[in-house]
Amino acid sequence: MEPKRITAPLDADTATRLRAGDAVLINGTLLTARDAAHKRLTEALASGEALPVDLRDQIVYYVGPTPARPGAIIGSAGPTTSGRMDPYTPALLAAGLRGMIGKGHRSPVVRDAIVRHGAVYFAAVGGAGALLARRITAAEVVAYPDLGPEAIHRLTVVDFPAIVVNDAHGGDLYADAAGRYGE
Repeated sequence: MEPKRITAPLDADTATRLRAGDAVLINGTLLTARDAAHKRLTEALASGEALPVDLRDQIVYYVGPTPARPGAIIGSAGPTTSGRMDPYTPALLAAGLRGMIGKGHRSPVVRDAIVRHGAVYFAAVGGAGALLARRITAAEVVAYPDLGPEAIHRLTVVDFPAIVVNDAHGGDLYADAAGRYGE
């Protein structure tokens, strides 16, 4: 089956058409954020502060890119473990976040929030950071520069490959695969 081409930011209609197991190629802009940025974002939301970036319909890629070599746009940009963001994710989804890209399982609380907010969780291939970096055509720090590689970046991506793991309808690729193979 051919991958579905989608554009980021991700509108609600596109998000709800995706199903667990769909392969996608993402084009457009992604935001990056890891643990420290997630903590700051949720603290800002809790205290009523304005966020440094608009999360509405955005896809956040859980990555802390390595420094770029001379002449390169970005260094290695592989996904980090998504579960570390789980304590913060429901609040960010409530603030309008539409999608996330990482690796690994999500908690039941996050899976429920994905359904409640019509969002989607994608997996990118871990260990393929150098290859994924080739799909990034521009990168700029847009918030929390003091966090270094964990600052929030805006990435422009072309045909960035991912697979839908958790969809807006409660589909769960990992649970489906475990059921198929008796795990």
